[in-house]
Amino acid sequence: MKIPIEKKAQKPMVSVDSIDALDIPPNGDKEIFPINSTDSMPARHKRDGETWTPSPKRALWLALVLPGAGQIYNRKLWKLPIIYGGFVGCAYAMRWNNMMYRDYSQAYLDIMDDDPNTHSYNQFLHLGNQVTPENMKRWQDIFRKRKDRYRRWRDLSFFALIGVYALSVVDAYVDASLSEFDISPDLSMRVAPTIIHGGTDRNPVSGLAMGLQCCLTF
Repeated sequence: MKIPIEKKAQKPMVSVDSIDALDIPPNGDKEIFPINSTDSMPARHKRDGETWTPSPKRALWLALVLPGAGQIYNRKLWKLPIIYGGFVGCAYAMRWNNMMYRDYSQAYLDIMDDDPNTHSYNQFLHLGNQVTPENMKRWQDIFRKRKDRYRRWRDLSFFALIGVYALSVVDAYVDASLSEFDISPDLSMRVAPTIIHGGTDRNPVSGLAMGLQCCLTF
């Protein structure tokens, strides 16, 4: 005679590595419920290039630290040749005017002293012109004016360089601030007749007047 043996269903074993992913009830029950990882960790959204808008404050600081960095952050790369072209042009003008200022300063010093061995001013004279005691005063005045002129142009080139830097900073900040500005193509003006109430008379009918109402959509 065979005696039937009742088999008990074995519960699945849980490894130690998966304990962190399990939720054990506080009442001491042995049932274990797995936790869905998607419920505890929020989903990270990818940044869309079409809906991304730059931060004006970040664009300002980037432009202050490195000229042109604000334009790169705003994704306006076509402005970089204009900005760096302005820097290169102002730097070249400042260097060239400074060189001419030094040459004319030395020529002015040589024409003002009494040493016959110092005559660097001859390289600035036109062909056939010479400095004589009769025209010495006129040439001294010419070299002085040219020296002052190139010094003024050198200083203006330096201020123009600062202006290009300030313009790049302002452009980066304004461009980032206007990135959320609505530029929809619905730009229209509608003019329609309307009734205007003066509000000065007790009779509501006598205070009415006809007029035009202008509505701008932008």
